[in-house]
Amino acid sequence: MIITIIGFLCLLVLILARMPISFAMGLVGVFGFLYLNDFNWVAALSMASRRVIDTSQDYGLSVIPLFILMGNLVTRTGLSQELYKASYSFLGHLRGGLSMATVVACGGFSAICGSSLATAATMAKVSMPSMRRYGYSDSLAAASIAAGGTLGILIPPSVILVIYGIMSEQSIRELFAAGFIPGILGIFLYLGAVAWTVWRNPEAGPPGERIDMSGRLQSLKGVWGILLLFGIVMGGIYGGIFTPTEAAGIGAAGAFIIALMRRSLSVKNTFDVLFETAQTTSSLFLVVIGALIFSSFINRAGLPDQLLDLITGYDVAPIVVVFMILGIYIILGCVFESLSMLLLTVPIFYPVVQSLGFDLVWFGIVVVVVTEISLITPPVGLNVFVLSGVLKDVSTGTIFKGVTPFWIADIIRLSLITLIPAISLFLPDLLYK
Repeated sequence: MIITIIGFLCLLVLILARMPISFAMGLVGVFGFLYLNDFNWVAALSMASRRVIDTSQDYGLSVIPLFILMGNLVTRTGLSQELYKASYSFLGHLRGGLSMATVVACGGFSAICGSSLATAATMAKVSMPSMRRYGYSDSLAAASIAAGGTLGILIPPSVILVIYGIMSEQSIRELFAAGFIPGILGIFLYLGAVAWTVWRNPEAGPPGERIDMSGRLQSLKGVWGILLLFGIVMGGIYGGIFTPTEAAGIGAAGAFIIALMRRSLSVKNTFDVLFETAQTTSSLFLVVIGALIFSSFINRAGLPDQLLDLITGYDVAPIVVVFMILGIYIILGCVFESLSMLLLTVPIFYPVVQSLGFDLVWFGIVVVVVTEISLITPPVGLNVFVLSGVLKDVSTGTIFKGVTPFWIADIIRLSLITLIPAISLFLPDLLYK
């Protein structure tokens, strides 16, 4: 236990010293493993090299660059504007309707994009001008974008669910199925947060223009591509027609065809998309490899077993342990960004949760939801800072003030999913059990 505590302290110091977290985790993992093996350099370096080789040759990990490529291609097609237009046509006439349309559009866009940061940055450019034109307060307008962007890491296909599945050795298709209903629940709770905000302050979100039924039907024609792509990719996975990796390949090819049909790709744009995909994939793989090396050190030190012995010694109910873990996540979310927090903690907590008899697919959804909360809570709130960078004239303080009802809605959703596992497990049980 003392060695693992020292390891975590060293990791924290390296991160605070601005060392990339992938290298920090790898470095601490190698030297921690070295110490536990009596300074046997052959054992430590063999462990690290094995992690690098196994990860780079893992066929299951190919789903990550393919889904990232699909998301980047979709972003280039301008489908985000069509999604916002369709959402606005149905909701824009309500008080707070433009913010509601933003949340729905973020949910739809993130279903294909799979990235919270990309969703928030893209929708800021699409929806913020319209909300300002109708006199929306900056706090509500920016908060609806920041919160809506968090849906990108839960609504499948989700890269973070893929990473969790690989680290905990769980079925990715079951995780995708488990994330669907909680993702839709998140959209409805966010709509409730907007409604509550404009009920308290009607001037924050005045209604827009009402669009007749013919206009609404016309707006849906612009989103046929994204609906078709989502239906093929997720329908194929849920129906067992193809694996998540095959689905990612089909999705990337479909997004490329849609981009060509919309004439949104030039030679330069195509090169930019491929370069950005390679860059993002490389960064993610480095973080995953570093986390796996660090988890080897943690497991060699026996931390999961020690935690389980400590917990069982207090003789508390298993659900109390889960709430303690969630409390740790919420505290860590104030310091770490979401992916780093997930990679650091999952190797420690999932063996404990599994030993207590909980379903690891359910726990994965719980972890992702609590990770979403960290994207919009101070002082880190990565979505908030990304949005502040896009909207230069809106301060982070204004956005943090506006997102309060949204993270309260997330706490409600987290409580429901934790206390009622069927919310997450209904679809996996229906489709695969």
